[in-house]
Amino acid sequence: MLNKAFGGFKQFILRGNVVDLAVGIMIGAAFNSVVSALVKDILTPLIAAIVARPDFSKLAFTIHGSQFLYGDFINNLISFLITAIAVYFFVVLPINELNKKMGPKQTEAAPTTMQCPECLSAIPLGAHRCAYCTAVIAPAASLK
Repeated sequence: MLNKAFGGFKQFILRGNVVDLAVGIMIGAAFNSVVSALVKDILTPLIAAIVARPDFSKLAFTIHGSQFLYGDFINNLISFLITAIAVYFFVVLPINELNKKMGPKQTEAAPTTMQCPECLSAIPLGAHRCAYCTAVIAPAASLK
């Protein structure tokens, strides 16, 4: 009984979706550390060199004895925006360009209509007479 239950669990765990999800989470966690290091060690000091104030965590105001620490919120907001910008420019754009180069080429669909020589309306390729002006149309093969 117990062996059968573990067999079902083993089958569930080894299904493709569960394994793919686990691999995706692990790669996401590793990528998170790379992006966080890029933001913390490179982009934030660069912004601090430009703005001359790298840390806003001490900013606060007090109303009726309640202290509002809005500086920490500003730090987290800036960190989020920098992270989003870094992911977009260093990951999304390069992957989109790679997909354009590596992806399947889109082919144009064959035309299904032709133009009536008399009234210039669009008519089906197999038509022998225009539905709009009733002009006799040469077969599509002779128009090519």
